[in-house]
Amino acid sequence: MGFLRLLAALILLMGGATPLWAEVVVTDDLGRQVRLPRPAARIVSLAPHITENLFAAGVGDRVVAVVEHSDYPPEAATRPKVGGYSRVDVEGVLALQPDLVIAWASGNPPSAIERLVALGVPLYYSQPRTVEDIAHTLVAFGQLGGAPEAGEAAAVAFRQQLEELRRTYANRPLVSLFYQIWDQPLRTVGGAQIISDVMALCGGRNVFAALPGLAPVVSVEAVLAANPEAIVASGMGEARPDWLDGWRRWPQLAAVAREHLFFIPPQLLQRPTPRLLQGAEQLCQALEKVRQTRQSDAGG
Repeated sequence: MGFLRLLAALILLMGGATPLWAEVVVTDDLGRQVRLPRPAARIVSLAPHITENLFAAGVGDRVVAVVEHSDYPPEAATRPKVGGYSRVDVEGVLALQPDLVIAWASGNPPSAIERLVALGVPLYYSQPRTVEDIAHTLVAFGQLGGAPEAGEAAAVAFRQQLEELRRTYANRPLVSLFYQIWDQPLRTVGGAQIISDVMALCGGRNVFAALPGLAPVVSVEAVLAANPEAIVASGMGEARPDWLDGWRRWPQLAAVAREHLFFIPPQLLQRPTPRLLQGAEQLCQALEKVRQTRQSDAGG
């Protein structure tokens, strides 16, 4: 009887019962197929936005290490650190014996990533280019970490909020916009950067969308020539950067003449995570102020 029961159990397992684990196959943001024999139980995140998205996708409990500035949600800050996104501690990563490392394609040093790949560490590249890509990320991370339902639910909620923004700001008159990442050197965003996609969502026209690269350097003269109606900056912290108001030295700029110098916290606009929609809402509201000023000027 014991043998028959064992045989019956084996037949049941082989005949369609849910396995304890299954192979995971997803495509990363560089178009690479990533295969894992089972969902990852030990994930190392190499960028703050990756960490935030892992928690948002319901697999934060699988994250065994992060890089510096991985501060959201608060629980993420308690994880061990393996350096910073621009200086990855490869030995520290290897010591944790991860079954998956998620890297930032444009932010992590290629030498560190290439070494991990050469040593056989499974790697997924994250590089969201559009707002919609964030939903794809949530689904993929949920699958990679063994919580596909949670990842899908997070993606559905994100898409619903995104669609609400689209409906609200669709067909609004275009506003020319300069987005400033940093002051020295003076950096902006190119058309392939996700922030440029957020601008389009709000009816903004990135005056430097034609420039190659994600964060090209521009000159003050180029900004003056573009004469944007609005200047938006995020800087590096919670406080409005002094250099945003430094544009007041050029009162001939339309953005300065009409007091259209806006600050949006960097974690809400420079990290491609679900919170990006909070930053998008702030940007959309700022551009509405520009349009209201236009109407006032026309009425006057």
